[in-house]
Amino acid sequence: MKITIISVGKLKEKYLKQGIQEYVKRLGAYANIDIVEVADEKAPESMSEAEMEEVKRKEGERILTKIGTDSYIISLEINGQMLTSEKLAEKLDNLATHGKSKIAFIIGGSLGLSEEVRKRSDFALSFSKMTFPHQLMRLILVEQVYRAFRINRGEPYHK
Repeated sequence: MKITIISVGKLKEKYLKQGIQEYVKRLGAYANIDIVEVADEKAPESMSEAEMEEVKRKEGERILTKIGTDSYIISLEINGQMLTSEKLAEKLDNLATHGKSKIAFIIGGSLGLSEEVRKRSDFALSFSKMTFPHQLMRLILVEQVYRAFRINRGEPYHK
């Protein structure tokens, strides 16, 4: 399976980079993982609704150029469907079974995803109704994908 994580913004925090690298290394036994960063737009503290939509639109255009035409797209959205770790494992297993061996997870910027990206998405996934920093979501996502592969292989993983 080929998994691409497309994320807005450059990861700066060393501790997050180290955590992500550790899970990417572990995932190498199960899948080919690629993390793609697209540039974020400058977003001042106070913006109009139109300015916020323009930021999301520009970031969305960058995201869309990185998506393969044959990829199954899972966007991370606060209003997406919440799954247990076991259900995420089942979803990934079902995708593989039905010939969807290329999966792209999309993590938007600080303002979220553009409407164009959300329309291109095949499945909207939510990790919580809470808001997380998009940089931290990369680490949470790779850990959950790793956990999903362990679950699907019947291998032990701490609960």
